[in-house]
Amino acid sequence: MDEIKFKSLEDLYHRLLPAFNTKVADLKRKRVYNVSEIDIWNYLKTYYWRNKKDLTLGEMVNDILSTPEDDLITFVMHNNKNKDNKNITVL
Repeated sequence: MDEIKFKSLEDLYHRLLPAFNTKVADLKRKRVYNVSEIDIWNYLKTYYWRNKKDLTLGEMVNDILSTPEDDLITFVMHNNKNKDNKNITVL
């Protein structure tokens, strides 16, 4: 199987966007409205994927879909306390 290469983190983010959208929709069904796709990306990038190597897209999608809601909510609440961090970029 051919390995997929990404030119940037932004390209990877866009490739994973359907999984992020699915997670956000799931959260909204559970009445969690304050977590966005970029929040999930930043949480996973900071806490799950930081020191991992050779992650597959499948592993990343699994991480996105299985991230506990409580962890995401805590992450968002913590980041929103600092207004300077509110607009975290994809890169």
